Amino acid sequence: MRGTAVVTGANRGLGWHTAQQLGQLGYTVVCTTRRLKEAEQTAEALVAQGLDAVPYVLDVRLARDAEGLARELKARWGGVDVLVNNAGVFLDDGVRLFELDDETLETTLQTNLLGPLYLCRALIPMMMARGYGRVVNLSSGYGALSQMGPRITAYRVSKAGLNALTAVMAAEVAGMNIKVNAVCPGWVRTDMGGPQAHRDPAEAASDVVWAATLEEDGPSGAFLRYRQPIPW
Repeated sequence: MRGTAVVTGANRGLGWHTAQQLGQLGYTVVCTTRRLKEAEQTAEALVAQGLDAVPYVLDVRLARDAEGLARELKARWGGVDVLVNNAGVFLDDGVRLFELDDETLETTLQTNLLGPLYLCRALIPMMMARGYGRVVNLSSGYGALSQMGPRITAYRVSKAGLNALTAVMAAEVAGMNIKVNAVCPGWVRTDMGGPQAHRDPAEAASDVVWAATLEEDGPSGAFLRYRQPIPW
């Protein structure tokens, strides 16, 4: 067994394929979703493939849920080795800043930015204690300041903030054999990306898994696409 990996939003798309591939590498995969049935179905499907997976109900928007997950990981496995912050929402496609409603803005920031922050804050200290950890934050080119454009304000700002969080966390754990990177998976055929996207989710997930299993000489504090650094 390679260790324990947490994948948020593991029930479909990129999260599902990431959980599957980590399981195939020998990790115990903690499959988190907001609903118990989805978490159970995800874990059961992976177990049916001979993989080690367990369900966990987690609302990433709640700090107390992240803290509860940390306690569970500590009690059952003594900590955690990999965290993939995959769960996210894309609610304001095509919406101008001046038309953006508060609910959409708050839900987007809570899910895409505060959720990963809560999880990093709760889980990374366990990685620090054991001197090993890999964190992958699922980002997007929409969050790159170098490519910033109009519309899609909530999503853009949430992912730009996630990139900043990645850089801050990487600096916090520098020299501890803990890697924290942001990964843009490209345009992927998922519920979020749509059927017209050119990239297969299993292929995109392989890049996420690569970042989640980096060797000690691998990058940290980087914004990556197709396993290469891209401008912030």
